[in-house]
Amino acid sequence: MMAFSVLTPYYDEDVLYKKGMLQDENEDGISTLFYLQKIYEDEWRNFMERMRKEGMDDDDDIWREKLRDLRLWASYRGQTLSRTVRGMMYYYRALQTLCYLDSASEMDIRMGTQEIASHHSLNRNRGAIDGVKRATEKNLNRAVSGVSLLLKGHEYGFALMKFTYVVTCQVYGRQKAKGESHAEEILFLMKNNEALRVAYVDEVELGRDEVEYYSVLVKYDQKLQREVEIYRIRLPGPLKLGEGKPENQNHAIIFTRGDAVQTIDMNQDNYFEETLKMRNLLEEFKTNHGIRKPTILGVRENVFTGSVSSLAWFMSAQETSFVTLGQRVLANPLKVRMHYGHPDVFDRFWFLTRGGISKASRVINISEDIFAGFNCTLRGGNVTHHEYIQVGKGRDVGLNQISMFEAKVASGNGEQVLSRDVYRLGHRLDFFRMLSFYHSSVGHYFNTMMVVLTVYTFLWGRLYLSLSGVERHAMNQSVNNKALGTILNQQFIIQLGLFTALPMVVENTLEHGFLPAVWDFLKMQLQLASFFFTFSMGTRTHFFGRTILHGGAKYRATGRGFVVEHKSFAENYRLYARSHFVKAIELGVILAVYASYSPLANDSFVYIAMTISSWFLVVSWIMSPFVFNPSGFDWLKTVYDFDDFMNWIWCRGGALAEANKSWEIWWYEEQDHLRTTGLWGKLLEIILDLRFFFFQYGIVYQLGIANHSTSVGVYLLSWIYMIVAVGIYVVIAYAQDKYASKQHIYYG
Repeated sequence: MMAFSVLTPYYDEDVLYKKGMLQDENEDGISTLFYLQKIYEDEWRNFMERMRKEGMDDDDDIWREKLRDLRLWASYRGQTLSRTVRGMMYYYRALQTLCYLDSASEMDIRMGTQEIASHHSLNRNRGAIDGVKRATEKNLNRAVSGVSLLLKGHEYGFALMKFTYVVTCQVYGRQKAKGESHAEEILFLMKNNEALRVAYVDEVELGRDEVEYYSVLVKYDQKLQREVEIYRIRLPGPLKLGEGKPENQNHAIIFTRGDAVQTIDMNQDNYFEETLKMRNLLEEFKTNHGIRKPTILGVRENVFTGSVSSLAWFMSAQETSFVTLGQRVLANPLKVRMHYGHPDVFDRFWFLTRGGISKASRVINISEDIFAGFNCTLRGGNVTHHEYIQVGKGRDVGLNQISMFEAKVASGNGEQVLSRDVYRLGHRLDFFRMLSFYHSSVGHYFNTMMVVLTVYTFLWGRLYLSLSGVERHAMNQSVNNKALGTILNQQFIIQLGLFTALPMVVENTLEHGFLPAVWDFLKMQLQLASFFFTFSMGTRTHFFGRTILHGGAKYRATGRGFVVEHKSFAENYRLYARSHFVKAIELGVILAVYASYSPLANDSFVYIAMTISSWFLVVSWIMSPFVFNPSGFDWLKTVYDFDDFMNWIWCRGGALAEANKSWEIWWYEEQDHLRTTGLWGKLLEIILDLRFFFFQYGIVYQLGIANHSTSVGVYLLSWIYMIVAVGIYVVIAYAQDKYASKQHIYYG
C-alpha cells in the first residue's frame, strides 16, 4: 500500500471544551452542555451509563470524578481539534486492523475472537464478579477497541510506516512559553495518539533586534514520557507574509511523509468504516483517469452539523448536493473539478516540486484551496472525484456565522476573477471546458449578482417610466400593455429558490428516495428556507460585487461554537446594514412609490403579479436576521436591543473606540474600501449613486408643488430645503460646542 500523511492547520481554536465553557449559562439560562444533552439525548444517556459502570457513584459527581471524560464527550460533538484528531487517528487503527488481517492465520483470528468475546462477557458481568473486576480494569481501559486485543505488536510498526498525522499549530511554541491551557491540551492529544506529530514556528531572539525563525516538529516519546523534538528547520524570515492558513500549511508540508497527503480542516471528522477504504483510494493514483493519472483525488464530504439548527440543516442539504451531485458532474464528464473540499488527497511528490499545495499571496489567494486546483490544472495535472469514501465536515450553524462564511467565499471568488490563474485558464481551456469552468466557479457568483441587478434594473426602470409619464402615454396608446407587466416578472420566480433547490431534491431522491426528498423539501419551505436562501443570495451579491469594484477581500473568522444565544439588533445592523437593510429599504420605497404613481398599479392583480417576488426579496432581506435570531421577537430583549442600539448610535467614540461601541467608527470602517479603490471603482460608485438624484427629480415634479410647472428652477429650488436643513444642523452643532458648560457632565 502507498504511504500517506494527513495535514491539519490549527491556530488558536478550541482543543477541548473547558469546564467553564460547558457550565456557563447565557442570558436565557442555557449552557453548552445542556444544549448538547438535548441534541444528542440518547448519546448522553449512554455516556452516563458508561460512567456509572466505571465507578461513578452519583450523577452529580461527574464534575469531580469524570471531568476529563465529560470534556471529551462534549468536545467530540463540537468542532474542536480533539474531534478532528480522534477522527484522523482512525486511519492508524484501520491500518493496524488491515495489517493484522493480511498476516494473521485462521487460528489467530479464531483465538482472537474468543478473547474479545471473553472480555465482553467479563465486562457485562463486572458487577457480579467483584474480585475479578480490579484485575481486569487496567486491561479494559488500555484496550481502545475490541480489535486492539487481536494485535500482536508488529502491526503498530507497520501502521507508523504507512501513516503520519501532522497538526501544524502555528503558535504552539508561544502557547507553551506562556503556559496556556491550549498547549497542555495539545500535549495531552500527542500523549494519547502515537502517530500524532505537531509542527510549529519557533521564534528565537538572538539580540536586540535580531530574531531567527524555525519550523519545528515534535512528538511525545512514550518511553521518555515527555515531548521530544524531531526536526528543526531554519526559515529565511517571518512565516506570515501572506494569508495565515496557507502559510501555516506550506511551512509544515516538509514534515509529512509518504506518497500522498490529505489536507484536513479544523472542522472535520472521520469514521472508522471509511478509513478502511483509504488503501483502495490511494490505488487510484496508479490508474489513468482520461489520458493521464490523477494528481488530486477528490473525496465527498458528509456534513454532520445538520441537526444543530434549521439553518444548519439548510446549509447541510445545500452542501450535500454540491459535494456529491455537483462534484460528480464537474469531474466527469466536464473535467473542470478543482480542489473544492479539504478531504481531497494530493500526490505529495508532484506538488512538492510545483510550489506546494497552497498559494499564499495576501488578499488575492484568500480562497487558497481553489488556487491549488487552478495550479494543478495549469501545470498539466488531473483532478478526479471518488464517492466510495467520505469524510465528515462541520459547517456554520448560526445566521451570522453563515453570512460571514458566505462573505468570505464571495469575496474570495471576486479575487479569483481578478487573478492571473483564471485569466490563463480562460485562454488555455477549450471552448466547452471553458463554459463548464465558468459555470462551476466564477459564473455562479456572477449569475447571482445579475439576478439582483436585474431586479434593480426592472424596478428602477418601471419607476422612471411611471414618474416620467411614458407609462401612462403607452397605456393610452394601447389597451394590451397591462399584460406586459405580468410577463416581465415571470423570470423572478427563480428568486423564490425553486430552481436553485432542484439539485438538492435530486440528490436526496438518489440517496433516500423520491417521497422522503419531497417531504424534506416541503419541511424546509415551512421552516422558511426560501427566506434564508434569498438572504444568502444578497450576501453573495454584495461582497462579490464590492470585491470586483474595489478589491480588498479579507479573511473572516466565523468561529466554530454553538449558537445558543440571542444576537443584539446593533450587532445584526452592523453586519447587514450595507449588504441587506439599506438595499431592501431602497427597493421597498421604490415599490411603494411605484404603487402610488403608476397607472398600472390601479389594478391590484396586475401590481401584485408584477411585484410579488420583489416584495418577497425585500421582506426576506429585512426580516431574516429577526426570524432566524434566537428569541428574536422576545419583547424584553427587543427593549434591551433598542437601548443598546441607541447608545451605539449616539456614542461618538474617540481614537481608541471600536466599531462595536461607536456608530461613527463603524461608518468609517464600512467606507474604508473607498479610500484604497482605483479611479474606475470611484467613477462606477458615483454613477451608481446618481440614481437617487433622478429619483428626487421625478418625485419633485410629481408632487405638483409649483402648480405643475416643469421648469428646471422648481427642481433647483427643492434643494433649498436640503441646504437649510444642513445649515440648521451645523449652527446647532457649533452652538452646542461653543456655549456648552464645560463643568456639566452627561451621565448616559
